[in-house]
Amino acid sequence: MRRSERTYGAPRGSRRVRRVRRAVTALAAMVAGAALAAGCGIRSTSVPVDAGAAPSRMPCRTTPARATVPPESVAVRIYLVCASQLVTVERTVGLDGARSGALPVARALLGELRRDPDADERRAGLSTDVPAELQVDGAREGDPEGTLRLSEQPEDLPAEALAQIVCSYADSEALGSGGSVLLGGPGKYAPRGYLCTSETKSRPDEVPTLGAVQLS
Repeated sequence: MRRSERTYGAPRGSRRVRRVRRAVTALAAMVAGAALAAGCGIRSTSVPVDAGAAPSRMPCRTTPARATVPPESVAVRIYLVCASQLVTVERTVGLDGARSGALPVARALLGELRRDPDADERRAGLSTDVPAELQVDGAREGDPEGTLRLSEQPEDLPAEALAQIVCSYADSEALGSGGSVLLGGPGKYAPRGYLCTSETKSRPDEVPTLGAVQLS
């Protein structure tokens, strides 16, 4: 064989074919990976996704007591806080249901809201934000009928505490009127009407006074 006919390595055409094959193989791998991700329910995105707060593991529920209500006592329902929401809890308070008026009921409910949750309630993740020293009194001269005056201005209370009071009072037949309650503070400010809604219960830290109306 003459020197000019010797070959050193593969022909250029063969190298070009191999490069094309490698590119096709890489492309096929990418397509397969995208299909696998789609099959798993994964959608690629370059925008961060806010899935919201992680679900709470707290049960937010207590075991209902089966004990009978003692004489001169009534079963009441109050709202406590769990996982940044309001949940109902049944309590028994010392009231004569036949003779109790609005103010005794308001004081009894507030007393339950101030009280620390019992062991069963704490295990369920329940807590209260209502200050232990908070008091409630009746209407002053010139106040609309049904007004309750707190020892602190309502809007100065922690948001969740105000939501607890509003919803506990609004749900009481002796105090609420169409899901609302009239609350005032110790000063000369006029009382306001506070409405307890489903949004108030689900997000008490943001809308504790939804529906409040200034009264003249």
